[in-house]
Amino acid sequence: MADTAAAGHPDTSGSVGAFSALEWVIAGRYLRSRRRDTFISVIAGFSFLGIMLGVATLIIVMAVMNGFRNELFTKILGVNGHFLVQPIGSDLTDYVPVAQRIDGVDGVRLAMPFVEGQALVSGPANATGALVRGIAKPQLDRLGLVSDNILVGDLAAYGEGRGVVIGSRLASSLGVTVGDSIQLITPKGTVTPFGVTPRSQSYPVEAIFEIGMSEYDSSIIYMPLVEAQYFFNMEGQVTAIEVFVDDPDAVDSLRDPITVAAERQVYLIDWRQRNTTFFSALEVERNVMFLILTLIVLVAALNIISGLTMLVKDKARDIAIMRTMGATRGTVLRVFILAGLSIGTVGTLAGLGLGTLVCMNVEEIRQAISWVTRTELFSPELYFLSQLPADMDTGETTSVVVMALVLSFLATLYPAWKAAAVDPVDALRGE
Repeated sequence: MADTAAAGHPDTSGSVGAFSALEWVIAGRYLRSRRRDTFISVIAGFSFLGIMLGVATLIIVMAVMNGFRNELFTKILGVNGHFLVQPIGSDLTDYVPVAQRIDGVDGVRLAMPFVEGQALVSGPANATGALVRGIAKPQLDRLGLVSDNILVGDLAAYGEGRGVVIGSRLASSLGVTVGDSIQLITPKGTVTPFGVTPRSQSYPVEAIFEIGMSEYDSSIIYMPLVEAQYFFNMEGQVTAIEVFVDDPDAVDSLRDPITVAAERQVYLIDWRQRNTTFFSALEVERNVMFLILTLIVLVAALNIISGLTMLVKDKARDIAIMRTMGATRGTVLRVFILAGLSIGTVGTLAGLGLGTLVCMNVEEIRQAISWVTRTELFSPELYFLSQLPADMDTGETTSVVVMALVLSFLATLYPAWKAAAVDPVDALRGE
C-alpha cells in the first residue's frame, strides 16, 4: 500500500467531498503567516489591499460621475427646458396662444415664453456680464428649480413692479442683497438718428435664488416679461418658448404633437441637440475611467497569481505528503482555489463596504479635506456644482463586484492547476 501511495496512486477510500471543511482548513492555514512564510503572506496582503482599493475606487469614481451627470442633467434641464420652440419667417408675436396650445399637449408640463439677452450688470462691489431672462410670474412660479430654491426674499411681488431675481453667487459678487438695486446696461437701447444708444436701467432685487450650479447662480437674472421686452426693445414679442415635458426621454414622440399645436412655422431643438457635446464628453470620460480603474483590480489579481505560485513552490513537499495520504488532485486543486478566492472575495467585499461608506459621506469627506488642506477641493467654478454628488447605481456596482470576483477566480486557476500537477515522488525527492 505504501509503495502504491509513493508511486502517486494514493488510496482514495478516505477522500472527502468537494469543498469540505478539511479543504477550507488547509487553505486557511496556508494563508496564515508563519515565520518562514512571511513573504508569501505579505504578497497575499498586498493582493487583498489591491483588490479592496481597486473595487472601492471603481465604485466611488463611477458613483461620483453618475452623481455629476444626474445633477447636471437635472439642473440644466430644470432651467433650460427640454424643447426650445423658435419662430420661423416672422417674429413670435402670437406667443400667448401658441404657448397655451403647446401647454395643452399631453406630456407637456410647462410652455414658457421668454425674452433673453446679454447685459452688463453692476453693483456696489463689482460689474460683470449676466444673462437676463424675462419670464412672467405664473411661469416662474412653476419653474420649481428656481421658485423652490429662494434663499433670501420671495416672489410675492414679482411682476408687479420692476424687481428682479438673481443668483446667490451673482449677488455676492455684486455686493447686493434683497432691497438693493443693480444697474443693467444693454447695447440694444434706444434708436436715434445717430444710431442705437445703450440703455441703462436700475432694478431692485426682490429675491435671491441658489440652484446649486455655479454657472447659473453666478450669471442669471430673472426679470418680469414686460420689463424685459421693453429693456431689449422687443415689445409685443418674445425670443422663444421653452417647453418642459414629463419624460425627457420621450422628446421624439412629442416633437410632432408640439409642432402641430403651434399652428405656425416653428423650429424645435430638443435638450439632446442643445447639450450633445457636453453629455457625450461626460459619457466618454465615464467609460474611459471605468477601463483605467479596472486595471487596478487586474493588477491585484495578478498579485494573487504570483502569491499562489510562490505558495505552491514552497508547499510542494506538503502537497506530496497530502497526496500520499490519500488526497486527490481535485482536493489539492480546490485547496488552492479556495486560498485565492478567499483573498479575492474578502478583498471585494471590503472594497464594496469601503466604497459604499465613502459614497454615503463624500461631501463631508470633501469638506474635511478642504478644511485640513486649507484649499477649495472641487471648486464650483471648475466643476459647476457647489456640492460633490455621489449616486451609486445598483447594476453598475453589481457589475464591479462580479468583475472582481471573476478576475480573482481566473487568477487562481493556473497556480491551483500547477499545485494539482505536482508529482509526489519528485517533490519528496526534492526535484
